[in-house]
Amino acid sequence: MPIVPRLLDVDFYKLTMAQVAWKCFRSFPVTYGFTNRTKDVALSAHINQERLQDEFAYVRGRAHFSNEELNWLRRNPIFSEDFIRFLGRHIEHERYPLDLPPVQAITERNTLTIKTTGDWPQTILWETIVLSIVNELYYRDLITTQRLSQRRLWREGERRLLEKIATLKRHPEVKFVEFGTRRRFSRKWQKRVLEILLAEIPDQVLGTSNVLLAKEFEIKPIGTHAHEMFMILYGYFRSLNDAVPVLSAHQTVLKTWWEEYGESLSLALTDTFGTEFFLDNFTPDQAWQWRGMRQDSGDPIEIGEKIVSFYQKQGISPKEKLLLFSDGLTLPKIIELSNRFSDRIQVSFGWGTNLTNDLGPAPLSLVMKATEACGVPTVKLSDNPAKATGPADEIERVKREVGYKDRPAQAIVY
Repeated sequence: MPIVPRLLDVDFYKLTMAQVAWKCFRSFPVTYGFTNRTKDVALSAHINQERLQDEFAYVRGRAHFSNEELNWLRRNPIFSEDFIRFLGRHIEHERYPLDLPPVQAITERNTLTIKTTGDWPQTILWETIVLSIVNELYYRDLITTQRLSQRRLWREGERRLLEKIATLKRHPEVKFVEFGTRRRFSRKWQKRVLEILLAEIPDQVLGTSNVLLAKEFEIKPIGTHAHEMFMILYGYFRSLNDAVPVLSAHQTVLKTWWEEYGESLSLALTDTFGTEFFLDNFTPDQAWQWRGMRQDSGDPIEIGEKIVSFYQKQGISPKEKLLLFSDGLTLPKIIELSNRFSDRIQVSFGWGTNLTNDLGPAPLSLVMKATEACGVPTVKLSDNPAKATGPADEIERVKREVGYKDRPAQAIVY
């Protein structure tokens, strides 16, 4: 059985962003590159390159959207019929069918390098697929080489999960989305985790980021946009020699996203170029219109306080807005943040790695980011310098434009 058997086995934000890319930025050439941020693990020693390529080839050649899956997507009013037909390689789009570009995987100096290049709507689905495949191959190898018992691992995983659930039952105010696709231990384990959560605390599970699991469990798929929206538009405006490419990217993303989805998916990710820059350029109208914001790097308490204060300064009651935390969450951190903010602003959590990869073996911190767009390197600053991506000179250029204040790097949890 392939690790990713269906294209529907992706995070929901890949589809929401793909629709915008397909409608508005179809011809943008984009390169995505893989990074292993867990420096003490050499993935090349654990992952057979031929097997990895076989998994990628299966996705390209056989993991299409079925008619049943397309009909299920049609039930969600945010997707247009034309976009769904594009996903299904419909005859009306034979001039531009969905055709995932090949993924290149090579090992150089014990470093596993993975990248793919193509038009943005064609490449965008690869991110969570690549991460899911690499993760699962790595843990399969650990089971074999360290002679681990998968049954015992699952038993330990269920024990830890049930401990979390017992704590959550004492905190019914905590609501969260299962966000664990990208760094899951395995596809089957992610499904088992969600199955147990829905049996034990269904009222606290708002939904899942995984579209296939949302379909299988008949729950809500949840996701909006990721850093790549701002990063790719930055590359585009840099390619035009725009005087303020960061600001132009910021404004274009928010305008385009609102025009496409309106209030329904208006949860803004704040940290691509630093939350200070985002809040300085989030207009009063946008502050009133958008449902809320997502915190994904830096000190969550510090960022949360800035967001609450921002709304107050705009004359907006924070209790009318949503703040979703999604950065390296553990249950103690979730409860701490809930206790601090839940009586001041609506709070929820995107809970990922610690939820779907907590069975004993240490989780990896893997990312697959847009590294180039329209021939220009992309940049993400983040609220944590340790998560910054892009060439050093380009990072410094962006810092100057946004007035980014240097700060100490924080350890990356996941």
